[in-house]
Amino acid sequence: MNRRKGIFLVITGAVFWGIGGTVAKKLFQDFLIDVNWLVTTRLLIAGFLLLTVQFFRGDRSQILGVWKNRSTAVPLMIFGLLGMLAVQYTYMASIKHGNAAVATLLQYLAPIMIIVYLIFRKQAALTRRDLMTVSLALIGSFFLLTNGSVSQLSVPTPAIVWGVLSGAALAFYTLYAIPLLKQFDSLVIVGWAMIIGGFALSLIHPPWQMNFETLNLEAYLYLVFVIIFGTMIAFWFYIESLQSLQAKESSLLGSIEPLAAVLTTVFWLKEPFGFFQWVGTACIIGMILLLALKKESSPEASQHPIKEEPLRVS
Repeated sequence: MNRRKGIFLVITGAVFWGIGGTVAKKLFQDFLIDVNWLVTTRLLIAGFLLLTVQFFRGDRSQILGVWKNRSTAVPLMIFGLLGMLAVQYTYMASIKHGNAAVATLLQYLAPIMIIVYLIFRKQAALTRRDLMTVSLALIGSFFLLTNGSVSQLSVPTPAIVWGVLSGAALAFYTLYAIPLLKQFDSLVIVGWAMIIGGFALSLIHPPWQMNFETLNLEAYLYLVFVIIFGTMIAFWFYIESLQSLQAKESSLLGSIEPLAAVLTTVFWLKEPFGFFQWVGTACIIGMILLLALKKESSPEASQHPIKEEPLRVS
């Protein structure tokens, strides 16, 4: 029963992540929601809710304990600003200028960037599997962005730029958080990082500076979905799934996220998606599955499941 519960939680969380990006595109497209306002609001509310979950279900002392030592407080501030805020903003900006499918798939280039970084730093050796994943990512990105035509891009340039930056920010986010996650629960680190990022952006774009009169009931329902289901509950379900599944299994099942983003973008928002873009999507999802299966072969992976694969940002 615990295993079935874990599978249900990770699949539900991944679907919420994927659909959440598409719903955000709906808000940008039909209700002219400002991306800065949405990122600020999403981070502040979701961060507060995650810390609330930690307060009732985890070690309460960690919530304030992370601030008691300069060696953890300063990295947490950096992580919140250059990690969490950067990832969330670039991802949403890519959705605004393009669509959720392309933004999500480009963000999944982060593992490739991490592989290249580790090889460059001589912290990892280049393997045949690495070459396969990099090749799948490059081929998939080419077809996704050009639809097979070299002469013109099928995706707006700003969407590509923000999407690639989102992947780079996610790579930094993942690597930089490792020391913090060895000392504190991921709900504490991610919850505070969201609040830090949201507060910093609110100094430039205050969340109360919004023309709420232009929003109807439909828009408010979409906002609730993005903030609650597409952020807070999605992350919470993923963390909970790691209590009964190995991190490799959760990561593998989590690859449903880009599929959910693509399907809802094409069939709900009626965004055009060419044949070669479907081929590119298949290549990138194949790359994600290949990376997930690679982790499954690691014998140490199951010893500390929450610490190995705790971070999701979509």
